Amino acid sequence: QVQLVESGGGVVQAGASLRLSCVLHGLTMGFPDKAMGWFRQAPGKEREFVASISWNGDWPKYAESVKGRFTTSRDNAKNLVYLQMNNLKTEDTAVYYCARAGTLTPQTTSQAYDYWGQGTQVTVSS
Repeated sequence: QVQLVESGGGVVQAGASLRLSCVLHGLTMGFPDKAMGWFRQAPGKEREFVASISWNGDWPKYAESVKGRFTTSRDNAKNLVYLQMNNLKTEDTAVYYCARAGTLTPQTTSQAYDYWGQGTQVTVSS
């Protein structure tokens, strides 16, 4: 059973940085195997795409709202995926989820992902 565990969330002021991590457990065929993604859900809003990265770390995709501020990367030797978030804004406040896609290439829709973590809270104050 594949399990994803996020960490690194917290409470920061606007303009600060945070790095989220996501570790994968339970892969029988080894890592890397599939593309990975980050989504977020703010209170009262639907879950939205943030970033995605291919199985080998190429071709990252980003939501327009985070382009130039967020960077996703992966360390395949450690089964880890990262989301570096710089110049955080209050509107970035949300629960952030990492997910494993069913494909090798980055995906922007939640339906393309088959395993999800439980999420980590990011709160940005003004």
